[in-house]
Parts: sequence; structure tokens; C-alpha cells
Amino acid sequence: MKPGSCLIELKDIHKTYFMGDMTVPVLKGISLTIDAGEMVALMGSSGSGKSTLMNILGCLDRPTSGLYWLNGQEIASLSPDGRAQLRNRSIGFVFQNFNLLPRTSALDNVLMPLSYSSKRVTDRQARKAAADMLGRVGLEGRMDHEPSRLSGGQQQRVAIARALINRPPILLADEPTGNLDSRTSEDVLKMFRQLNRDEGITIILVTHDPAVAAHAGRSIHLCDGQIVDGGCESGVMPPGQIENIPVSEFRAEDAA
Repeated sequence: MKPGSCLIELKDIHKTYFMGDMTVPVLKGISLTIDAGEMVALMGSSGSGKSTLMNILGCLDRPTSGLYWLNGQEIASLSPDGRAQLRNRSIGFVFQNFNLLPRTSALDNVLMPLSYSSKRVTDRQARKAAADMLGRVGLEGRMDHEPSRLSGGQQQRVAIARALINRPPILLADEPTGNLDSRTSEDVLKMFRQLNRDEGITIILVTHDPAVAAHAGRSIHLCDGQIVDGGCESGVMPPGQIENIPVSEFRAEDAA
């Protein structure tokens, strides 16, 4: 996609959950655009709706109402299988807790997404691609190491390599430095900036930390399920109001 063209557009996105007779509106009319090649921070306190919005942006969930265009395709109404195909093709994920397979080498962790890819590659081609990706994140000498033998920063680098192995145009990073010390956090954020600058990857950083958001080109602030200018001055939804309710108790009104 041409840099600067609109890659993501949300129009009046709402997301509501139900628990018994209780209605919990989480997103309340989100509209935004993100251009190809941008590095954007999605900011908000606990309960602001940023994780729910991230799940919708990442095609892990769909909105209750509203429209979502990704690279010109309206995807809010896609089936779960349709979202999964688009997600595997277009979006890489990096999480705070790394989410690596514990008894699996760095190389095999990076290889994993290729097994779900529609791209047909030989085992030799796949292993070379994974090795090349680990080399790009500075782990040439750690390919055979399991996560327990890697530092937190090295584990996050493996997670970044895994997210990029299918060469997605979008990288979604959810609190990617939350479990790292300040120096390692800076190294990881510099890597994101380099990927954004050199590869043109659109990066969305989901964070509550202004120091992390400062590395992005612009910030989008969420408060009480809405986009606000600057910080959130009003009271946010009490921490845990959503997070502490078991997922099994929720019934989304658009559940597939």
C-alpha cells in the first residue's frame, strides 16, 4: 500500500457487552483513520476501552455496530473465519507477556505462524525465513535457545520476529514494554521505530505510558470508551469493572 494512504478507517464503532441483566457499553462511537506507514499510540487508562478497540482493530472481535474498513475492505461484518484469514494475512501481534511456547526454541517459535499461513513454502524456505527474521532483531546466536534461556528483552525480540514472519503490513503491540526494564524498553521501542521507518510497517502501540507513546508519531487518547483530546480528565471506568468479570459471563449482542 502506498505510504500516506488511508489503511484503517473506523466509523461510529460501538461495542456493548451483557452480563445477565447488566449492560456494559465499552466503546461509544469511535471514529478514526490511520494512514499506511504511520506509527500511532493508542492511549488510555484501565477501563478506557483501549483493549477492546485493539481487539477490533486486530480482527480478534467485531463491533456491536459501526463500520471498519481495512485497506478498503469493510470487515466489521465478516464471519469469524473471514476475520481469521484477514488477521493472519495482514496483522502481526506483540504482547506484554511475550506468549512464547516455553519448551520450544526461538527459531521454532518464529516458525509457528507459517503453519497457519496460506503461503506455500517448503520447510527449508520457512526455516531460512525464520532465521533471517531472528537475525534482523539481533538474535543470530540465540536461535536454538528456549525462552527460559533468554532475557526479557530477547524474548520480546523473538515475539517481534514471530509477528513479522508473514510480513504483515500492520503490527499491533499491546503494552510491549510492560515487563521490561527502562533500558530494554528503549531498545525495543527503537526497533519499532526502525521497522516503521525502514520497512514502512504501520505500527499501533497500545499503552497507558506517556513515555512509550512519545515514540509514536501521534497519540489517540481514549476515555470512557470515547476519543478525547489530550489526557482523560473525567473519571474512567473503575479498574476491573470489565477485566474482573469472567469472559464466560459476557454475551456480546453480535456474538457469532
